[in-house]
Amino acid sequence: MNYRAKIALFAVFFVSITSQAQDIHFSQFYNSPLNLNPALAGNFDGNYRFAGNYRNQWNSVTIPFSTFSMSADAKNVFGKNNVGAGVIFNNDNTGDSRFRTTVFNVVGSYGIPFKKDSSQRITVGVQTGITNKNLSYDELRFDAQYNGISYVDGLPNRESFISTSQNFFNLHAGITYDNQIGERKKLSVGVSLFNITKPKESYFNNQAIRVDRRFSGFASYQFPVHDKVDIIPAMFYMHQGKYFEYIVGGRGKYILSEAVGANQAAYLGVFFRTKDAGFVTAEYDYNNWHFGLSYDINLSTLKQASNGRGGIELSAIYILKLFKPSRHKHIICPDYI
Repeated sequence: MNYRAKIALFAVFFVSITSQAQDIHFSQFYNSPLNLNPALAGNFDGNYRFAGNYRNQWNSVTIPFSTFSMSADAKNVFGKNNVGAGVIFNNDNTGDSRFRTTVFNVVGSYGIPFKKDSSQRITVGVQTGITNKNLSYDELRFDAQYNGISYVDGLPNRESFISTSQNFFNLHAGITYDNQIGERKKLSVGVSLFNITKPKESYFNNQAIRVDRRFSGFASYQFPVHDKVDIIPAMFYMHQGKYFEYIVGGRGKYILSEAVGANQAAYLGVFFRTKDAGFVTAEYDYNNWHFGLSYDINLSTLKQASNGRGGIELSAIYILKLFKPSRHKHIICPDYI
């Protein structure tokens, strides 16, 4: 392998290493519950929840990075109170090498209500599954593909790569505390640990290259300030290897309608990510649907190249609430009454 080919190959694996350094996550962390904390499985008001998230960024700098997530979870599964379960699928694509990360996990949780106060409970959760990481060399350019004057598409790169794909199992765990203080007042706090087993991640079968454990924590508090207005401050912290991230900010919720069949609310929010970006959010509730839109504004040293443009993110959550028939016995009145 010649000098230029080594540089190109180094660039490919530099991308894979930096992608490894931080797991998939979203700016709207609160709208991607199973990515946020495994203990959030089944932790909602309803019977079934379906969530989708999409993020696209760096269109103005390089090949766009895109991330997609889809999850489904249920409450009181198998008729067992306080037992939650779900599945989650993630797909992330980055750069010229089409470096792709695909994750499929299953998750389970168990809630422990406070005996004296059913509005409070602690929930523990575990998530596990398989991760596939795959890259392509087709769009990369190597020294052998230059004819001495210019690059010639279609020439063989004359390289022999050891691997283009790898699979490994992962294991995550988390715990949350929830306190429903009032009808419109709620406190939620949680911590989680991802990649507990530190699975091996190497294209050269190097046992020393492993996925770093990731610690994360979040907190949010919702409280009313007006008959129709709630404030929801929130924070998120993540630490993985030598990388860390803080997000602090909040949203305002305006209740548009509480009519049966037309329950509506609108949200506006502003958040800041430490030394990196800020983002604004607009969200909307319609009955059992919740929609979110956010846009990142780049504040890092890359802003000279990005012109301050970061990424756009979309989210949608649907919660299905099943009707529960009354358990009261009905007395059939005689015909003559």
